[in-house]
Amino acid sequence: MSTTTTTSAPTETASASIILSESAAREIRNIIQQQELDADKIRLRVGVKGGGCSGFSYLLDLTETQKDTDEMVEQHGIKVIIDPKSLLYLSGTTVDFKDEIMGRGFVFNNPNATSSCGCGSSFSA
Repeated sequence: MSTTTTTSAPTETASASIILSESAAREIRNIIQQQELDADKIRLRVGVKGGGCSGFSYLLDLTETQKDTDEMVEQHGIKVIIDPKSLLYLSGTTVDFKDEIMGRGFVFNNPNATSSCGCGSSFSA
């Protein structure tokens, strides 16, 4: 999946950790269907990894693997998981999907980012 600018059961507290927009959820469902994945087993992993021109890069991955330490929230029918370390950098982040004339891709609106690079796929905190 391209990126551009910018537990067990869900709880009130957990739902504020990552916000998945309806358009992002719709695109995830389309990808799951196109790749003929089992929608009941698939999770959207949202995370960060070191690297990129600003220090951290965003990570989106469809996986069936969930660790005991992962936080899980379900939004718009999509199960979203995030590891505790990434949550430190992504709490309150909205993941959206834009399909515009200049391109299409997932967009991160991260209130914790102090700066981001021109390509929008990395940030510093």
